[in-house]
Amino acid sequence: MDIRIDKIRKTFGDFPALHDVSLHVRSGELIALLGPSGSGKTTLLRLVAGLEFPTQGRILFGGEDASWKSVQERHVGFVFQHYALFKHMTVFDNIAFGLNVRSSKDRPPKAEIRRRVEELIEMVQLTGMERRYPAQLSGGQRQRVALARAMAIEPRVLLLDEPFGALDAKVRKDLRKWLREFHDRTGHTTLFVTHDQEEALELADRVVVMSQGKIEQVGSADDIYDKPQSAFVFSFVGDNASLPISVANGDITFKGQPIGISTPDSKAVTRLFFRPQDIALQQDGPALEGRIVSSRRLAGARIAELDLGLGADGRIEVELPLNVEAKQGELIRFRPSRWALF
Repeated sequence: MDIRIDKIRKTFGDFPALHDVSLHVRSGELIALLGPSGSGKTTLLRLVAGLEFPTQGRILFGGEDASWKSVQERHVGFVFQHYALFKHMTVFDNIAFGLNVRSSKDRPPKAEIRRRVEELIEMVQLTGMERRYPAQLSGGQRQRVALARAMAIEPRVLLLDEPFGALDAKVRKDLRKWLREFHDRTGHTTLFVTHDQEEALELADRVVVMSQGKIEQVGSADDIYDKPQSAFVFSFVGDNASLPISVANGDITFKGQPIGISTPDSKAVTRLFFRPQDIALQQDGPALEGRIVSSRRLAGARIAELDLGLGADGRIEVELPLNVEAKQGELIRFRPSRWALF
């Protein structure tokens, strides 16, 4: 089931939550909606689900206008951050709930419900736990029950709102891998909301980066990380350093001095962005210069905080080889090897 979001606007009273958002989700894709709190990602998910309705614009499911259809009419499965399981029901009964509450004409026979639930229990790796209650399960197991319950109704679209937000880091990592494998087996069109960039980059076919009710960029993990199209995307996704610069005759200057890199870009640019690992140390020639304020070991590299002499706006972190001692007060000369200007 492909989804087209066409020039959607959503306001709550006088507050504009979404501004002319358009997005095409291809059938079978796993899409991450990534952004900080207040960026509009959960509002967009709720609009797709039918839990909210647009102020303006359309949402199409497979070419059919679903903008004003109910959740039931859209046949979506929804998984919340805090599971929303029924505490008084067993694992089996929680998963079967959506089928059991259907009207008599739409409800499958009991034998079919049992077959479908048992199949899902095996698929989410909870065989033998059918008679347990939510309180007897770990957080990761409860979230898998919630996913199986959403899948039991055979949804056309699967929606997940911060599905791993309430879990600890180790369980989150394990469930991410499991969810990707689960999606590849089932092939459902899936949208999930997260503020965790690692989660989005690892899981999704494409990532939709949102800020202040707008889409900043849509692309693969490589596109988002390596080719950010705005200062927001560069600063939000991955570690980064940013410095105020000027451009004079194509040369990029910092504090009025050339730093050994140039650009053909004649547009007005005011900041240089680069990743801490994307630098090359320099012995001579034009370069950025900073004194080490502090350093720390991080796996196979050394992270140094440098003071480039502009107060808070001139302090950045760079990644140095382990053979560089990085003593406090030592002068480091370097140039960015990959960068962007905004």
